[in-house]
Amino acid sequence: QPVTVADIAAAAHVTVRALQYAFRRHLDTTPLAQLRRVRLAHAHHELVAADPGEVTVTEIAARWGFHHPGRFASLYRDTYRKAPHETLAGG
Repeated sequence: QPVTVADIAAAAHVTVRALQYAFRRHLDTTPLAQLRRVRLAHAHHELVAADPGEVTVTEIAARWGFHHPGRFASLYRDTYRKAPHETLAGG
């Protein structure tokens, strides 16, 4: 399910503004950018551990909330300096 900043703020029992301020102050990022980073890291770990004959990059990306394969591949490449299919293939 998509997560909004308001969802995160409500779960933390703070206002949206307080949440954004805390993330900017302590992590120098936004709540949604941090969430995207965490989801990308989980997708990366799953790609590393996966059997390329059993699963596709698109399946793993979708499982972690990345529903646009091209955007996922671009974000992945920017972060890990290789294409996600290279990681899945063991490269």
